[in-house]
Amino acid sequence: MERILTHTADDEILGEAANDLLNELFDGYPVERLGTLLHSGDDTALQTGAWLLSELGERAAPMLGEAPALLAHPRRQVRFFAIEFVLLAAEEQHADVIAQVLSLSRDTDPSIRWKVLHFLAMASTEQLMAGLSRLADPEVGQLTAALVAADTEDFDAGEIVAWLEGDDPLSRLFAAAIATRMAEDDPALLRHAARVRDEEVRSFAQWQLGRFEP
Repeated sequence: MERILTHTADDEILGEAANDLLNELFDGYPVERLGTLLHSGDDTALQTGAWLLSELGERAAPMLGEAPALLAHPRRQVRFFAIEFVLLAAEEQHADVIAQVLSLSRDTDPSIRWKVLHFLAMASTEQLMAGLSRLADPEVGQLTAALVAADTEDFDAGEIVAWLEGDDPLSRLFAAAIATRMAEDDPALLRHAARVRDEEVRSFAQWQLGRFEP
């Protein structure tokens, strides 16, 4: 921990120290001690702490109280790692923080929208339903409800295609998530998403197709 705090300007030492600390955390070092990094006042140390949380996943669940601040942090790398942390660690009782991730589908940074798309594609139905119950944004709520419905009932593939090809970037994002979630049974929608003009959606769909069509 001390090496991280004192060598934030040295990428090589910082990387080694972070990996050493990760190994210690897997070996039983208390995850709560990461609060020292998260509240150090140094953005690089905080980013390292967020990365460690994302690597630990559910092992770091006791630290989910830190997630709202991390998801709202101005540094995109911190938000990126925080989204992964929530995906791996949050359960239904963490509805507010899941809703915060869903709302980041409107983030202005393309790398964050891409990470939210990954969250939408990989989150459990229970996580999505919990987040939906706390959403204040009606459009994000409607699209999240459609995502949940696609998991639990028949859906209109033609409507998903229309969203993928439409002018609304938010609808395209959620349509790509639906296509990914459906791909194990039928990758046709994901193949379609891999050909759309939206580069964010297209690149994500092409990456995901590798899971089903190696």
